Order: sequence, then C-alpha cells, then structure tokens
Amino acid sequence: MAKLEVTFGLHSVQALLKSAPQRVNEVLVLEGRQDQRVQKVLASASKQDIKVRTVKKKELEKLAGEGSHQGVAAYTFPGELHDEGFLMNLVEGLDEAPFLLVLDGVTDPHNLGACLRSAEAAGVHAVIAPKDNSASLTAIARKVACGAAETLPYVPVTNLARTLKKLQELGVWIIGTAGEAEGTVYQGSLAGPLALVMGAEEKGMRRLTREGCDGLIKIPMAGEVSSLNVSVATGVCLFEAVRQRGL
Repeated sequence: MAKLEVTFGLHSVQALLKSAPQRVNEVLVLEGRQDQRVQKVLASASKQDIKVRTVKKKELEKLAGEGSHQGVAAYTFPGELHDEGFLMNLVEGLDEAPFLLVLDGVTDPHNLGACLRSAEAAGVHAVIAPKDNSASLTAIARKVACGAAETLPYVPVTNLARTLKKLQELGVWIIGTAGEAEGTVYQGSLAGPLALVMGAEEKGMRRLTREGCDGLIKIPMAGEVSSLNVSVATGVCLFEAVRQRGL
C-alpha cells in the first residue's frame, strides 16, 4: 500500500475533497472547531463518505511542522506523477494557445507554492521544473498554494533543456526572465503559445536554460531594490501575459 501523505490547511484540503476525493483517506479536524469554514470541509467529507477524526492541537501541529494547519489536515494517497510525456500530450491536446510556467531551480517550498497559486489564478496549463535542485510538492508547498497544487499539473522533468526544445518543436515560444534583458515584460510578446521561464531565487536561470530561450525580458525596477522575490516576479509576468492574451 502506498505511503500516505499529509495535506493541511482549509483551502488545500477543501480543494482535494472537491477535485480528487478518491485520494483522501481521512480528514483530521481540530477539537472544538465548529466555525462555518470547517463545517464546509466536514460537509464535503461527509458527502464523499470520507472518515473524519477529531484531534488535539498538538497532533495537528506535529503534522504541519512549521506550517499553519488552520485546524484542518488530511491523510492522502499520493497523486498522479506527471512526466515529460504527459506534458507533450497535454500541449498537443489543447484547443487554445499553450500557457506554461517553467521554474528553473526554485528551491524554497514557500516560493513554489506561491508560484503555483499565481499560475493557477492566471490560467496556466502546467508548471514545469527540473527534478534535481528544485523544491518538491511538500505539504508546505501545497498549503501555500491554497489548493492550486491539487488542480494544476506540476511536471518535474529530468532534462529541462531537452524539454524546452521539444516544446519549441510544438510551436511554443520560450521566454526567459533576466535582469540584463534589453526589453521589459511590457514590451515582450506574450500572447501566443508561451512557456515563461523564471530563474532560481538567487542565481536566476542556468546557462543551458538561458541558451534555449527564444527571447529574454525583465521587470523594470524604479527603486533601490535590484530584484523581486521569485514568486512576486512570477505573478507580475504571468498577469502581464494574461493582459496581453485577453484572458
């Protein structure tokens, strides 16, 4: 039997109950919590005939670690693992211009979760990242994503440069972000088949990733701060693409 994972937080658990109830083995609720938000989770679990157990605060805190459990957690079966083949089939099967986000070496699970949340809100079809030296979908990342990790495909790939080349062969334009780029995000063309590449928190994109891009853009900075947090920069770029695409 597969090892159970932990998901915590109201949005994350509710999203699982809505989009993939078959993955939820058991819902845990903090003793004494009876507010409306928790009642919605309990109603969803009851509708799906999923076991609910009342637990003490100490048990939830142990499961959540440094994260905020908001009084709710769930033991879940592992989700579907997406790979490069899944990604190519997804792109080829779309009846609209592909809109993809590539995270080249984002290692902080909080940043990963925030990027997933922005990507889902922007209508991105999938988020791609290299398997090595990248944050994985931990309970913390899922919590920060506020349910986006349960609905938006996250695709770890073995060779990112190869994956980007395959996407180019399918007509996807690869646009990377870099501080030294000549054009800004507002001057770039982001309306067509697009894979937007965001670099790691400190180092930015790796050399091979940068060389595989069709173009580079930057966010213009007017103040003394030289760069933005990667999740904030991701939101800025994604929603400029949303504006251009008329979504």
